[in-house]
Amino acid sequence: MALERQVRAKIVAKRDPEQEREAQEWIETIIGKKFPKNAVFDDVLKDGTILCELMNKIKPGSIPKINTSGGEFKMMENINKFQKALKDYGVQDVDVFQTVDLWEKKDLARVIMTLFALGRETYRHPEFKGPNLGPKPSDECKRDFTEEQLKAGQTVIGLQAGSNKGATQAGQNIGASRKILLGK
Repeated sequence: MALERQVRAKIVAKRDPEQEREAQEWIETIIGKKFPKNAVFDDVLKDGTILCELMNKIKPGSIPKINTSGGEFKMMENINKFQKALKDYGVQDVDVFQTVDLWEKKDLARVIMTLFALGRETYRHPEFKGPNLGPKPSDECKRDFTEEQLKAGQTVIGLQAGSNKGATQAGQNIGASRKILLGK
């Protein structure tokens, strides 16, 4: 029981109110409506409808049917549709939260991380004209080397391999360090 409390406390400690505020403002700007006043961020996202709306604004038609009623399973289905749309859009699988992270409020920091991953991915899609969330991903730094440069590099021993320059065994005391007189 104590271990479970410690784990839960650690997960709650990972939450960053500033990031949640940024994510909420980003979502509100894109979908064009505010969250209900005094509503808890997790509760607004829990049924997945806002997330599906968000995805449809970022990439129109990515989620054709959003469930607005029908019980828990239909609402969880919204979350699953959002997750699939994220992956289709280009968000890496490792950046996508698990359904229980949101539905059961197991790890809301992970949900926020996913929203930031989606926000970063929008930089890579010039067709998306809305605001982005989070830092811009770095661009590729492509380098072209000539055949001569590549051959020259093969003769160099990299410093990761270490160096034996000036290496000696001086100062090492291997074996007996002082004279030992045996049996006289």
